[in-house]
Amino acid sequence: MSRRRKLGTKKKIALLAGAATLAGGGAFALAATSNAASVQNASTSTVCQGLATALGNNEKFIADQRAAPDALSEARIANREAVLAEIRRKQEASGCEVGESAQGSPAAPADPPAQSRPPAQSQPPAQGGGATAGAAGGGDAAAAGEQVCKGSTVTLSGEDGAPAASSNQFPAGTKLRVTNLDNDKSTTVEVTSVSGSCALLNNAAFEQVREPGKFLIRRALIEKVG
Repeated sequence: MSRRRKLGTKKKIALLAGAATLAGGGAFALAATSNAASVQNASTSTVCQGLATALGNNEKFIADQRAAPDALSEARIANREAVLAEIRRKQEASGCEVGESAQGSPAAPADPPAQSRPPAQSQPPAQGGGATAGAAGGGDAAAAGEQVCKGSTVTLSGEDGAPAASSNQFPAGTKLRVTNLDNDKSTTVEVTSVSGSCALLNNAAFEQVREPGKFLIRRALIEKVG
């Protein structure tokens, strides 16, 4: 005659609790995996790459200001901290990894000699001496445009205000023409501050040349026009 072992009430409760814990843990793991898979980063998304570059450039600017401060550094840093917060907000809204940072393009090589530049860059302006559209006056070199920072990408700083640029190559007052070769849109802006890139456009300037939904110009032509 066989006997069936009966589980006590306490053992039944313990077994049920253990099963619930395992099920909950599995659900948590699946949710975590799902959330991780939905986050994009700079290596998989052009939008995220542009935002990461903008974040890195602004972080470098702040670091440089702190390393060599002057009377206006505190105000500049406060302004850039607000820009960083806005970029992080855009990263979150775009499904990017919030806080991912990347420096911009490495320093550009020296400008090529005139004979190696593209024909469009080395041709003299049309008779009459008029500057090309959007370029400041100042002689034939300024009118024709001198290509600089060859191979550099262009992104935005996140700063508001009238169209302008910041640069680690050119002093304030320099005029740069930036052309997005993917859509042939150009803007001519004045350098007003320092950044970690050859040409970092503020929001208004970037809107003039951007492609919808993109925060990085991979194929950019940067010209010094004044």
